[in-house]
Amino acid sequence: MTVSRIAAPSVDRLAPWQFAAFVEANTHDMAYRPPVVDGPVGPTVVRNGRELVNFASISFLELDRHLPVQRHFAEGARAHGLSTSGSRMTQGICRPHQVLEDTIARHTGKERAISFATGLLANIGFVHAMSSSAHFDAGIEVRNHDTVFVVDRDVHWSIWKGLEGRDYGRNVHAFRHNDVSDLTRILERVRARKTVVIAESIYSADGTMGPIVDILDACERYGAISMIDDANGFMVYGPENRPYAREAAAIRDRADFVMVSLSKAIGLEGGAIAGPATAIDAFELLSGTSMFTAAIQPPTAYTAKRTIDVLADDPAIVDHYLAHAARFRRQMHESDTPTTPTDSYMLSVPIGNDAAALHMREWFVEDGYLVPVFSYPAVPRNRALLRLFPHAGHTEEQMDGFLRTLLTYRRRLGL
Repeated sequence: MTVSRIAAPSVDRLAPWQFAAFVEANTHDMAYRPPVVDGPVGPTVVRNGRELVNFASISFLELDRHLPVQRHFAEGARAHGLSTSGSRMTQGICRPHQVLEDTIARHTGKERAISFATGLLANIGFVHAMSSSAHFDAGIEVRNHDTVFVVDRDVHWSIWKGLEGRDYGRNVHAFRHNDVSDLTRILERVRARKTVVIAESIYSADGTMGPIVDILDACERYGAISMIDDANGFMVYGPENRPYAREAAAIRDRADFVMVSLSKAIGLEGGAIAGPATAIDAFELLSGTSMFTAAIQPPTAYTAKRTIDVLADDPAIVDHYLAHAARFRRQMHESDTPTTPTDSYMLSVPIGNDAAALHMREWFVEDGYLVPVFSYPAVPRNRALLRLFPHAGHTEEQMDGFLRTLLTYRRRLGL
C-alpha cells in the first residue's frame, strides 16, 4: 500500500503572510524561539544545558519543600485518571473539579466558581460571557452585546484579547493605569445600564498594586459590575499582617467577580472565575472557553485543592516568602537600585531604553542568571524593565550575586 504525503506549504505560498521577513528582521533569537528547559524549574533552571539562577519562575513558593505535591498528584492520577476525556458539556466534570471550584468559591468569598484550563481562558471566557448574545429556545436567550467594558489600560493581554473586535470608544474604554479619577471621569460620561469595570490586584508587568478599594467605591457609585483579576494575589494577600490587606479584604467582600490563577502561588496550572451563582451557572454555556475545550487535568485539580488548603492552614509559608522578597527589595534600594514603588513580591527595575534592556538580558544569561525583560510591546517603547520573581528557594548568595551583576551592568550602560 502506498502512503501519500501531504506537502507542507512552500515558502512562496506563505509569502503573503510575511513570516520569513518577520523572523529575519527579529535579531533577538529568544524573542521568538524559546530555549529548551531540562528537569524541574525552581530557584535554578537548566536551559540549553546550562544552569541559571532563575528569576523568571512564576511558581515562586517552592511548595514541594512544604508538602508532598508529587504524591498528591500521583494519588489524584490513580484515583481519577490523567484526562477529563471530554468537555464539561458532553460528559460532565470530574469530582476533583467540583471540589476545587467549591474551595475557590469559599476562599474568594463568592457563591460559586467555574474552573478553566488556564487563567488566560478564564479571562477571555469572562469577557465573552458578559457580552454575548445567544438564543437557544423560546425564552432561553441573552442579549448582552450592549455591555460596556471600562478597563485599566494595563490589564493582561487576555482581557484585551477577549475585547478584540468590540467598538473602542463605545463598548470599550480604558482608564489610565491605577488612576481612579480617570475611571470616574469615564463612568460619569458613559452612564450605561450594563457596565463592567476590570482591574487587577497585582499587575504582571510592573508589580504595581491596584487601588481596589477606591475602584470598588467608584463601581458602586455608578452601578457598575466589578471584576478583579487576582491572578497574582490569590492566596498571597489577605491576612491583616500582610501588605495589601485592606484591598484583599475588599476583593473578597465587595468585588462582584474574581479571577484566580493556579500557576502563581499554587504552583500548578489552571484558572477560575468566582462570582454570583446564577452568573457562574450561565457561564457554563456562555463563556465558550469552558464549553468547547478540555478542563484542567483531574490530578492537577485534585492537587490544587490540597495546596490551597495547606496555604490557608499554614500562613507561615507565605509570611516567610513575603519577608524574603521584602529583604531583597530593601537590599536593592540600599544599593541605589530603583524599583517600582510598591510592596508586592514582584520587583520591577526600570531600565528605559529597549535596546539596553535586551542587551542586559543576554549579558545576564552569559553570567548565569535568567532575568525576564519587558520591552515594547509589553510596555510602552523605551520604558523597558526587568521583572523579577524572587523565589522562596533563592539563597542569599544567589541574590547578592545577582545584585552585584546588575550594578555592573548599570554602570556599563551609564544608567
